[in-house]
Amino acid sequence: MAGWNLEPAYSALASDFGSLEAVFALQGEHLTRDPLSEVIRVERGGVNYYVKRYTGAGKGLRRYLGRPRVKSEWQNLKRFAKWGIPTAEVVAWGLERSGFAYSRGAMITRELPNTRDLSELADKHDPLLKDRAWVDCVSRQLARYTRIMHDHRFTHNDLKWRNLLIDDQPKLFLIDCPNGDFWRGFWLKYRITKDLACLDKVAKYHLSYTQRLRFYFQYTGRTTLNAADKERVRHIVRFFEGRE
Repeated sequence: MAGWNLEPAYSALASDFGSLEAVFALQGEHLTRDPLSEVIRVERGGVNYYVKRYTGAGKGLRRYLGRPRVKSEWQNLKRFAKWGIPTAEVVAWGLERSGFAYSRGAMITRELPNTRDLSELADKHDPLLKDRAWVDCVSRQLARYTRIMHDHRFTHNDLKWRNLLIDDQPKLFLIDCPNGDFWRGFWLKYRITKDLACLDKVAKYHLSYTQRLRFYFQYTGRTTLNAADKERVRHIVRFFEGRE
């Protein structure tokens, strides 16, 4: 049994994007591949689209229990859009089951033009990271979007610089969130700290202490650290000790 959806605005692309069978037959530039999935880039009408195809959900019970990874991906990107967090537009999505077992699935997103991920900027020691006004603009956006997620009791769980795209405006976009989920209580607190620690893991090598602290204030909406903040900040900076 297959379920497939194509946004009405893209109905002209139905011959390529209109069914799971057509999507798995697409040929394009291979970008990534792992045992369960692959990503290709195709161009239609002068626009690039990213096609992520999953051919497995994992071993054993993973084929039967829980949400398939591809479903988490499209649901979370759609949540971001609903919450006002800029992200890649989901053009088409769906999956196929064989009986009760997950068989395969796919998701197509439209390219975000003129964007680079922040990890690329860090790797190349881009001069923009030394531009205080640029850093502050990006920091404010990131703090706001991260707080929106966390206020919904949702955490990204892979909030790394490579999953943050920036264009030439500069406008920030959050992408690639298959592991994002809702939490409560202790686990929400822990996962929030993990999100913030993922961001700081790279920031500590490229931004000043003042810029990192300013981001935290932008995130909390406060101008001073209370006792709980101090404890969280200590946890953030120690989170990945011994694991880098």
